[in-house]
Amino acid sequence: MTNYISRLIMVGALIASPALSQDATTADTVVAEVNGTVITFGHIVSLASRLPPEYNQVQPEILYNGILDQLIQQELLAAEIDGDSKSAKLAMENEVRSVLATEALAAIAEEATSEDLILAAYEAEVANFTPSPEFRASHILVETEEEAAEVVEELEAGANFADLARERSTGPSGPNGGDLGWFGPGAMVPTFDEAVQAMEAGAISQPVETQFGWHVINLVEVRETTPPTLEERFPALSDQLRGEAIEAYITQLEVDAEISRPEVEVDLLQIRNGELLK
Repeated sequence: MTNYISRLIMVGALIASPALSQDATTADTVVAEVNGTVITFGHIVSLASRLPPEYNQVQPEILYNGILDQLIQQELLAAEIDGDSKSAKLAMENEVRSVLATEALAAIAEEATSEDLILAAYEAEVANFTPSPEFRASHILVETEEEAAEVVEELEAGANFADLARERSTGPSGPNGGDLGWFGPGAMVPTFDEAVQAMEAGAISQPVETQFGWHVINLVEVRETTPPTLEERFPALSDQLRGEAIEAYITQLEVDAEISRPEVEVDLLQIRNGELLK
């Protein structure tokens, strides 16, 4: 549907249409009539509200023209089809069910994601936040223990760690002076992780072996993690509250409803057989 509207919007951008009076416009304002069937401004608003977010950037007049063209063309095409056919009736029943379910979900989500509820969830999250150490380290990776020992000797003699990493490290961080950035416990392979956690900030390790080779590690800095800001957590908390509210609501509806699934034998191979709808 959206690709279809996109094409119509491109055409609509070249077509001028009379502006509607902002004071007089209501959902019942008739904006077109096709063979006696009216299309209202409410029809346009309803369709526009279901478009993807990128359509918010489209100018209102262009969006209006594109949607109105689509509705007119749909009405012309719909008149060519028998609306009482089994296929059409089942499709419309599914569409009505889908639209109403979507409206219900939107209402549940809106109620569950108020700013007050998101703030409360954030405060509870922060209250339970436990700081953990984070490490910033650099390393020089070589193939043998002998090479690693040579690196340690050069560093003890005053060589610059970053320069030596660029010169000798075979790891991908070598061109960046061996910098591994910030990482938490368990982020690295076990032997490397154990070595880092046993070091003090500013220290340089003895050779450490992993499956990648031999490392000489410089623990640059250690810090404690801090909770993310409300702004950072807002999208994730909003999604979390929305999902939890919807799941709980649907679960309760299923508990309260009378649902039966008769044990009937269905030929599942017919699930894509459109001939059954004729």
